[in-house]
Amino acid sequence: MAAEAFIHLRVTQETKSRLRLLAQREKQSESALLKQVLGVVLRGVGDEAPAAREPDAGANRQARLSIRLQAGDHLLLRERAEARSMPAATYVSVLVRAHLRSLSPLPKGELLALKRSIAELASIGRIINQIARVANEGGSLPSTVREEFRAMLKICEALRDNTKALVKANVTSWRVGHAEANL
Repeated sequence: MAAEAFIHLRVTQETKSRLRLLAQREKQSESALLKQVLGVVLRGVGDEAPAAREPDAGANRQARLSIRLQAGDHLLLRERAEARSMPAATYVSVLVRAHLRSLSPLPKGELLALKRSIAELASIGRIINQIARVANEGGSLPSTVREEFRAMLKICEALRDNTKALVKANVTSWRVGHAEANL
């Protein structure tokens, strides 16, 4: 059974020092020693198993995981989280979730940029539809309108290419990190 609960207690500095010495003598961590002592004490209480708890809906939000990073890795983590305008813990959480579920997450800032691009494309699309309607009704288009039409097509193509590049950079950056993603 995986250990997922914590027991917190305060002791005097003397007790803490004695525990540290005993743990060193036993060649184990203080936590391992305390866990062993607690197991011995609880065996004497009885074999009644506590009733199984139903996991509550809010338990996932409160789930915690502690990890230790080497100094260099911690620095990289902070840089990459900062590059995405995210707190480091949120970045790690999103990264782990993305890895476990094979996702390529899109941070809020990048999602907003994509939405703005889509809105611009929609606006240009409406204008192009108006021009096409006039042309299909047999109306003649002045040369300036034709030039504007060509310019809008170039803008649409550029927006399409930039949006594709943004999505590709996003996927790549979650795989290799922001520095190598060529954003």
